[in-house]
Amino acid sequence: MKQGMLPDFPYGAVYFRKTNPPRAEWERDYRVAREDGMNIFRHWFMWAAVEQAPGVFEWEEYDKQLELAAQNGMKTIIAEMSTIVPEWAYRKFAHARFTTAEGVKLGSTMQVSCAIGGIPGLCWDNDDYRAAAERFITELVKRYKGHPGLGGYDIWNECNYRESTCYCPATLEKFREWLQKKYGSPRAVSEAWYRYGFASWEDVLPPESPGPYPDTLDWQQFKIENAYGYMRRRAEIIRGIDGDCAIAAHGIAGSLTLAANRGADDWRAAGEVEIYGMTWGSSRHGDEPWKQFHAIDLIRSASRGKPYWHAESYAGPLWLQPQVEGKPRDEGRIPSPEDARYWNFVSYMGGASGIMYLRWRPLLDGDLFGAFGPYGMDGSRTDRSAAVSASARWITSPDRRRMLSSRPVKGEIGIIYAPESQVFTYALRRSTVPYAKSVQGVYQGFFDRNIQADWVHIDDIQGWDLLYLPYPVMLSEKTAGALKAWVSGGGVLVAEGCPAYFGDRGHVSPRQPGYGLDELFGAAESYVEFTPDLLENLILTAVGERVWGGEYLQSYTPTTGSACGRYEDGRIAAVENRYGRGRTLLVGTMIGYGYAAHGGDKGNHHSPGWTKGFFFERILEFAGKKPRLRVSDFQIQARIHDGQGGTYLWIANPQRQPIPVKVEVMFAPFAGASPVLGPDAEWKDNALTVTVPGRDVIIYELK
Repeated sequence: MKQGMLPDFPYGAVYFRKTNPPRAEWERDYRVAREDGMNIFRHWFMWAAVEQAPGVFEWEEYDKQLELAAQNGMKTIIAEMSTIVPEWAYRKFAHARFTTAEGVKLGSTMQVSCAIGGIPGLCWDNDDYRAAAERFITELVKRYKGHPGLGGYDIWNECNYRESTCYCPATLEKFREWLQKKYGSPRAVSEAWYRYGFASWEDVLPPESPGPYPDTLDWQQFKIENAYGYMRRRAEIIRGIDGDCAIAAHGIAGSLTLAANRGADDWRAAGEVEIYGMTWGSSRHGDEPWKQFHAIDLIRSASRGKPYWHAESYAGPLWLQPQVEGKPRDEGRIPSPEDARYWNFVSYMGGASGIMYLRWRPLLDGDLFGAFGPYGMDGSRTDRSAAVSASARWITSPDRRRMLSSRPVKGEIGIIYAPESQVFTYALRRSTVPYAKSVQGVYQGFFDRNIQADWVHIDDIQGWDLLYLPYPVMLSEKTAGALKAWVSGGGVLVAEGCPAYFGDRGHVSPRQPGYGLDELFGAAESYVEFTPDLLENLILTAVGERVWGGEYLQSYTPTTGSACGRYEDGRIAAVENRYGRGRTLLVGTMIGYGYAAHGGDKGNHHSPGWTKGFFFERILEFAGKKPRLRVSDFQIQARIHDGQGGTYLWIANPQRQPIPVKVEVMFAPFAGASPVLGPDAEWKDNALTVTVPGRDVIIYELK
């Protein structure tokens, strides 16, 4: 990992975007940033702003940014923006314009995050255009290689692509080449797609809209492989010229919501770079306590041991955007200094090894004027920038090095991410919402009971002993085989309903659960309903707890398994089974969806004997596991970091009032707890008792 040119803990912001901030204030802004504890800026090096005529490069303003960084002891992340294209390129490479399924060719429009023309860019599938873009990247890297102000490159801002493009002739040809490698001939594609009569490759076209058929599944797979292939190509160009700099990228923590339709695959993106990260802000996503935790946990999992940053954090208001309409002031819409501090420390708690703000100071132009930055419109200090500065000084202090060498421990349970299930849900329902709501609801259920659940890609299930499989309506034969082998080897698997109902190519198995999973779960389907609108208030009992379901309903006849839950009409809703050296629990509906739809622990659980989120605790009991921590008040979230730097207990209070809490440490005995950040606390019987300040995170070293 080439991180030697970067600070130990990068802390800064995105700064220069051509039209903002005003040049007369650059030197002052750098000085203030450095005085306030920042050590890095990222700038958008936009092709449109640099190569203003073919072969005519205007570098001077960008040169100045790196000079100012070097003068102030800061580093620069060059955000390579070949996606923001010069106006002349839209004329010269008109054939490369992104094309919609309806045949509309997209011209240049304004980029709201920098108030400059040149988006959405042009299509890299066109060889002549791609060569021009690669020449810009080459010139960029050659110019700044070895500069004392350089720290590294960010090669894809918010890794995802447009849902409706591209259908230009070059992309269609690339798709056909991809199909030829997979199938060999047009006739074979005809057979695979159920679209008979492809006499030549010219007859083979991608679907114009999604559907639950093999053509859509192939088209979505091609698009994501194609996009990340070009991401790899950009990294290769940079590494070929400058092998000393770190290469980073950041997504939108969108694997659960936007991978199928917009390619937001954090695992793929992180695999192409040395440092990964995310854009995340409560004003757009909501400030419910679980949400930022689930996002940073997702990026931690996708990074697979690599450093990861909160690459674009929020510390200022957001005006007039559709995401904030109807939200209260205190839900991230108008952040307070306490909000800025809390969001920072939640990312630290999730293991982030760098923080950058989406703006250092707000834009003065366009739709996003005034947004996000901790500093004032004129670059002046604010109460929010004071909180940001205090956080910067604390986390970048040499005193933190030992603590930061310890990392978040593995969760008590893993939530499986199987990409094909989301892709098929999008193809079938024309939306990823049912899938996303269900998998996020599962995370929320564990979170609300203070059980750390990690996201686990299906390729990474080895090394886990307890996994939860949400919304598994489509599974590939490969995935089903991997799950069977894992359970047979001793794993404990909890699965929601209709596992592998659809298999490869979207085909429904006449035997359910499909691909031999009936043997894994010791049950055969006796009844099924795909009636989401009729199942909004579905209630069942599973492992002794009443719980909401939703979306789909499957009931069972046990074979080798035993019934352990029923719907209110008496049908069997849950079956437990032993398989090889492992165990399974199959619940015939989408528990995560029901939990999210009914408000989680704060929902209106009107049924007699309702036990809120206890179902998620029972899963640990089913697996014979004890929780790592026991927390007396579930408004509080507690996590453990461990490693060479020691063992640390992190405690977060997302509420705005102090909350007294007792945290029992269940996984090992400790003699005491000393505060790293926070008030003195009582340590007795392996438990810490403390009042956690409102909107704050406190830390104790366990010894």
